[in-house]
Amino acid sequence: MQSINEIKEILKNTDVTALSEFIKHYNTDERSGVKKLVLKAEKEIEAYNKEVARTENLKFFENKYSDYNYICGIDEVGRGPLAGPVVAGAVILPKDCDILYINDSKKLTASKREELFQIIMEKAVSAKTALVSPQYIDKVNILQATYEAMRKAIATLDVQPDILLNDAVNIPLVNIKQVPIIKGDAKSISIGAASIIAKVTRDAMMVEYDKIYPEYDFASNKGYGSAKHIEALKKYGPCPIHRRSFIHNFI
Repeated sequence: MQSINEIKEILKNTDVTALSEFIKHYNTDERSGVKKLVLKAEKEIEAYNKEVARTENLKFFENKYSDYNYICGIDEVGRGPLAGPVVAGAVILPKDCDILYINDSKKLTASKREELFQIIMEKAVSAKTALVSPQYIDKVNILQATYEAMRKAIATLDVQPDILLNDAVNIPLVNIKQVPIIKGDAKSISIGAASIIAKVTRDAMMVEYDKIYPEYDFASNKGYGSAKHIEALKKYGPCPIHRRSFIHNFI
């Protein structure tokens, strides 16, 4: 008879099919330790099935516009920070997309975002990001800079999208059908994917900027107005990646 520890090893790193087989095989084992492992496997399957259902609901708009060949989700990250670029993401997922756990990037942990970033980049028909600098933001304002970042991301896609699902906005000067969706990053799998790749890209940039300008704590605050960031801004003044139009109340 296998020991509890041996059975625990069997249960590690299993997919749903393997979990189901595990339950069938050990469901009649009366040892309390094994019963707990079976219960754990059942809970993991239940959680998986809930995520599958949630993801299917997240495809509502993709299913609604399924007559279009290439459906592209658009989102941006970085409208509010005092420093750093604004970054837009554009993602065209395959019609049979099977990626789970996509959501509004703000609702995910950093490690889950990074994991999903790799999966999205691997499985997407095309996935691109584009940025607009703090200097351009100061020149044209954050809204126009966001539109420009979105247009640049769209322009770099490997295929031309037939329809854009946008997080809340209509992008000027884009001759593609657009569907603005309020809180779209939590309602559309394509927009959610775009928010994830934009967030991971921008966060990585801010970590690199932290190495150049460590006094502002960019690795932690990502350019947002944390107490430590504002304190450093008052003490040292702005650095080259600060948005001058955003910081006049602090210097």
